[in-house]
Amino acid sequence: MNRILVTGGAGNVGGSLAKKLVTNPDNFVVVLDNLSTGNISKLPDTGLYPNFKFIKGDVNSLTDISSVILRYGFDYIFHYAAVVGVKRTLENPAKVLNDIQGIKNVLEVAKNTGVKRVFYSSSSEVYGEPVEFPQNEHTTPLNSKLPYAIVKNVGEAFLKSYKQEYNLDYTIFRFFNTYGPDQSTDFVISKFIDAALAGEPITLYGDGLQTRTFCYIDDNTEATTNALYQHKFVNDVVNIGSDFEMTILDLAKLIIKETGSSSQIIHLPPLPEGDMTRRKPDITKMRELLNRELTPVAGGIRKIIDCRKKDKI
Repeated sequence: MNRILVTGGAGNVGGSLAKKLVTNPDNFVVVLDNLSTGNISKLPDTGLYPNFKFIKGDVNSLTDISSVILRYGFDYIFHYAAVVGVKRTLENPAKVLNDIQGIKNVLEVAKNTGVKRVFYSSSSEVYGEPVEFPQNEHTTPLNSKLPYAIVKNVGEAFLKSYKQEYNLDYTIFRFFNTYGPDQSTDFVISKFIDAALAGEPITLYGDGLQTRTFCYIDDNTEATTNALYQHKFVNDVVNIGSDFEMTILDLAKLIIKETGSSSQIIHLPPLPEGDMTRRKPDITKMRELLNRELTPVAGGIRKIIDCRKKDKI
């Protein structure tokens, strides 16, 4: 049996990962989350899955993380716990820096307890304002100076250093915009859908012509779990996202269309920093892991709309 720890497993991506992992009876999955931004509702149902356990704790506390790892003796760790979201990370830079302690704690305990591989949730933010398209894992410069991106870059450096010194294997996932039914309402797609369903204005920063790619959560979790099951991209970096590029303005128009909303689009002043003009990842490695076509943005949006409507019944 694979004993797997997911830190930050009560968040959108971590919770969806845990839900997918527990469907395999050969896995025993433990989620550690302090619930500062996560929610119990995003966790697997313990009544349905006896191979799942939730523990409330803080990965930035060595006492919390060491007691959990020493108790269960994990084979694999998905370290997803972090302060996330552009607005939140800009408003809480010191809190973001605390996450460096979390990665140090995980690796320091993992190297002595038989952990076979650590999977790390890095971010597209490490690329900063891009100078190459598509953004390749090994050729695109990492030039962001935002605290969140710097912390992710430091985390990547820790993983590579612990491999070199302690032979602890890793895989780094650089997540691009990932969306799904459980995503917090302060992220762009969830925020736009909720506004559209309520008939409220949809607000954009600047002219809305900045481009993003959007990856549906099922594509994310299928690719990342296949990296585990297929033993692929060990000691490597993988972009996890979509390569279909669209403007934020077009995203707002698409959501208004799919919801049948009468919402108006309102333009706010541009963000002072952190709102990159363009992102488009090279997802060659992800396509190898997924081995199927990605979920179209319109299809993913319809799935979220259906979930929102069911929640109201």
